[in-house]
Amino acid sequence: MSVDVAEPMLEVEDVVHYYGSVRALEHVSLSAAKGEFLTILGSSGSGKTTMLRVISGLERPTSVRRLRIGGEDVAQLPASRRNCTTVFQSYALFPHMNVVENVAYGLKVRKMKNADALAEARRALASVQLEAKADRRISQLSGGERQRVALARAVVTRPSVLLLDEPLGALDERLRQDMQLELVEMQRSLGMTFVYITHSQEEALTMSDRVVLMSQGRIVQSGGPLDLFDRPESRFAASFMGYENILEGELVGREGTMGIVAFPGGVNIRGQITSAGLAPGAKVALAVRAERIVTTPDESQESLAARLTSRVYRGKYTDVTVSTGAGPLRLRSWHGATGESEEIQRIGWRTGDAVIFAAE
Repeated sequence: MSVDVAEPMLEVEDVVHYYGSVRALEHVSLSAAKGEFLTILGSSGSGKTTMLRVISGLERPTSVRRLRIGGEDVAQLPASRRNCTTVFQSYALFPHMNVVENVAYGLKVRKMKNADALAEARRALASVQLEAKADRRISQLSGGERQRVALARAVVTRPSVLLLDEPLGALDERLRQDMQLELVEMQRSLGMTFVYITHSQEEALTMSDRVVLMSQGRIVQSGGPLDLFDRPESRFAASFMGYENILEGELVGREGTMGIVAFPGGVNIRGQITSAGLAPGAKVALAVRAERIVTTPDESQESLAARLTSRVYRGKYTDVTVSTGAGPLRLRSWHGATGESEEIQRIGWRTGDAVIFAAE
């Protein structure tokens, strides 16, 4: 599967890579536009980090038809000659240098005069709100501050593409959320192309212009964050993006993108078709998010008779499981431990909140 954009800053076409007999990438193609925040999302072993290493030049692929950065063919160039920079989860800062010296290091390697390199480094530190700590030792910084130093060091050389390999993974939850917003603001102000690697759907949805979801060395789906969140095209994409309820049935009718799924319990449910080429008679799955299900549906919504089977209080919300004619479904209440009545007779959701795709 390929993913293309107009006037790309990054172009990767038909890359294949093996580690011995293990396939890491299988005919993957993608592009990123100038100024785009592209996220490659996937679980461990999906191929996302291998893709980043191929782009950066840290890994020589088994084969690649084309690899361009800023319009330049870099497929045969070493990492040091590619106009891209990588930020890793381990910040790799030099403890014997102070903050501004760390940031200026890449410029000095490029033979920039010391005074000019330090001036550029201070400007880069200002862009991450750390100019006041330019003369401190790395050991005097917090984890979030060290991450920002690593970012300043990466952007000071003004690469065409900045590659970020799960850079927030070592931070605690609150700091990680704050850094997500800072990264987006930084990327917008610089107008730089970011390619961000993560296993976190939250990070992908929060920061990205576009998300590429990978599994087993292939691209499963690509699109805007809302496309992946609300319109998954497969069971894998739906499960990865947090759909708790996935029921299998048969497509018995469709009109445009709307479909009707029949379930063994004698229940028919409508939903939005997201897989291409589905015709009546096809085995399909219907998915709906737990938080989209309500216990007081109105006449405009899909609704089912339901019976409460379990309730689990989880602090911020309560997980409720019900039995229905289509199968067991889980819904989520945000009203605390006592906010829901024990009597649940029907559940429902908006038709557009249910998606239909090919069964696997």
